[in-house]
Amino acid sequence: MRKNITLALAMASALALAPFAIAAAAGQDGGPHGGGHGGHGHEFAAEYAKLNLSDAQKANIKQIMQNAFSQTKTQRQNLRQQREAFEQMAPNASGYQAAAAALAQAEGAAATTRVQQRAAIRAQVYAVLTPAQQAQLATLKAERQARREQWQQFKAQHPASGSSTAQ
Repeated sequence: MRKNITLALAMASALALAPFAIAAAAGQDGGPHGGGHGGHGHEFAAEYAKLNLSDAQKANIKQIMQNAFSQTKTQRQNLRQQREAFEQMAPNASGYQAAAAALAQAEGAAATTRVQQRAAIRAQVYAVLTPAQQAQLATLKAERQARREQWQQFKAQHPASGSSTAQ
């Protein structure tokens, strides 16, 4: 029993964090906080763990994730090379602005692709779920949203007094 729970949690974690892993592998830095997503992948993992996925569902979801990752591998590598080449250029080098514009366009296209891929992954994973699991997932998401709104209200009512803006 414990082995099944551990396996389910590991699979759910992989499922929930896959879009973030794909984004990270695609070089989406997002700044000093690791992608700018706030590290909330654990919420999604907990939701999928509560769905009691069958072994067949876990295998299907794993295959969906692997296929999605492999489909964009070349694009991620090309974008990474383009970034590295741009970073190697000196700001006063000829063609610097053109390289910046080309990189910006490539980054925009990559962002569009990531959003579309995440939507496709989500739709494929959702199709693997039973109607009962889909309803349960919707309930879990609504509960998460309610908790998020409560937290936002709490933060608005209790501003952080210990934060210093003088730094």
